[in-house]
Amino acid sequence: MIDVRTIATIGLGDRSYLAHDGEVALVVDPQRDIDRVLALADELGVRITHVAETHIHNDYVTGGLELARRTGAAYLVDARDHVGFERTPIAEGEDVAIGTMRLRPLATPGHTHHHLSYALADASGAVTAVFTGGSMLYGTTGRTDLVSPDDTVELTHAQYHSVRRLVDELPGDAVVLPTHGFGSFCSATPPSEEASTVGGQRAVNPALTQDEQEFVDTLIAGLGAYPAYYARMGPTNAAGPAPVDLSAPEPVGPSALRTRLEQGIAAGQWVVDLRERTAFAAEHLVGSLSFPLAQPFVTYLGWLMPADAELTLIGETGEQVADARRELVRIGIDRLAGAATGPLDTLTDGAPTASYEVSGFAGLLARDPSAVTVVDARTENERAGGAVAGSVHIPLHEMLARRGEVPDGEVWIYCGSGYRASVAASLLAVEPGRDRELVVIDEDWPHAADAGLRIAHDQAPVLTS
Repeated sequence: MIDVRTIATIGLGDRSYLAHDGEVALVVDPQRDIDRVLALADELGVRITHVAETHIHNDYVTGGLELARRTGAAYLVDARDHVGFERTPIAEGEDVAIGTMRLRPLATPGHTHHHLSYALADASGAVTAVFTGGSMLYGTTGRTDLVSPDDTVELTHAQYHSVRRLVDELPGDAVVLPTHGFGSFCSATPPSEEASTVGGQRAVNPALTQDEQEFVDTLIAGLGAYPAYYARMGPTNAAGPAPVDLSAPEPVGPSALRTRLEQGIAAGQWVVDLRERTAFAAEHLVGSLSFPLAQPFVTYLGWLMPADAELTLIGETGEQVADARRELVRIGIDRLAGAATGPLDTLTDGAPTASYEVSGFAGLLARDPSAVTVVDARTENERAGGAVAGSVHIPLHEMLARRGEVPDGEVWIYCGSGYRASVAASLLAVEPGRDRELVVIDEDWPHAADAGLRIAHDQAPVLTS
C-alpha cells in the first residue's frame, strides 16, 4: 500500500511530497532545507531511492540535487532541460519502478515548457495519485508568464490542454498533489480548496469549465506582479544549487549594529526586525525595517531587498533568527551580515528608538479625510475588488521606488491584514528628510466596510507632495 506524506512550506505557499511503500521512498519537489525530508524518512523507516522534479522551479531553490547526493537516490529531471549537474534524465514513456510503486511521467507544459506531472501507481498498476507541480492545481492552474512574456500566450494554451489531458487519461479518484497553489505567486489565482481528486476538478478548474480562448484570456488578464527574486531561482536551479547552510549567523555587537542602522538602506545596509508588527510599532530602532517572522516574511523581504544588500537580522531569540535563516535560504539568500538578539535596549550603545500609531479602520473613519493621506499597499488584483475611497495605491513591492510620492503629514496605511502595511510604514519611516506621522491599520480588509468607510472602485488619485 502506498502512503503519501505532505511536507508543507507555508512561508512560500508550496508543498513537497514523500511517497513510500513501507521500504523505499520517492520525494517530489523537495525544498532546499532537506533536513525535514530526511527526518521524515527516518521516522517512517524508509530509504529514499528516487527524487523527482516536476519542473525547474521559479519560486524557490530546490533541495533535490543535494537530497539525491546525500541519499544516493536517482535524481529525475526532465531530459529536455539544460542543467549543469548529473541527473537521471526522464521523459514521457519512461515509467520508473520504485519498490512496489510505479511512477509514470506525463508531459504537461504550461507552467514551464518542460513540465512533467507524475502519475503514481500501486503494485496492481492502479493510479492512486498524480503529482501535478505547477500544472493542475486546486481550482486553478500554475501561472504561465514566468518563462518569458513572449511565451505567455503559447504556454497558457498549453496549460489548458495539459489539465484536460490529466483529466482525460487518469482515473477520477486519483488524488491531485500539486506543488504550488497554497499562497505561492506561482499560482494563477488562489486555490478553491485544500485537497481534491482528478474527478473533483471537473466542476471547479477553469481549464475544465471554460472554453480554450476564455481560459487563456481570463488567466492572462488576471496575472499580477510576482516577486523580483523569481528571476534568480530558475538559473540557480538549472545550474545546481550549493548545499544548504543553516548555521547561525555571526552575532553583531552594539557598535556595529548602530553603524549599520545609521548607514541605512541607501548604503545597502538592511537591518530587519523580526518581531511582531505591533511590538515594532510600539518601539523600534531608528533605521530598522519591520518584516515580522510570519507568512509572508520571506516573499516580501526577498522581493524588496536588493540582491547585493547586506542583511542584518534583529530577533528576540536565537530560535527566531534560526527560523528566519531557514526561510531565507529557501530563496537563495545564503549570506547574512549577522544578527542581534535580545531586548532592544541591550542591542545598541544608545541608538535612538521611535514608534508610530496602530489603529483599526474605525480610527480612520474618525479622521477628517482632507487632513490625511491614505495609502493602499495591496496588489492590483486586490484593489480591483474595492478600496477606501480617496486612497492612493502603492503596492508594497513598489513602495521603495515610489515612497517619495507620499507627502509629509499624517499618513494612514492599510493592506489585506496589516502585515504589508507594517512593512510599508517602516520603509516610509527610513526615508530621509521627510516629516510624516504614520498610522498602520492593523486589521483585515473586510472590516473597512464594516467600520463605515466608503468603498470605491476604479480609483486613480494623483499624489502631490
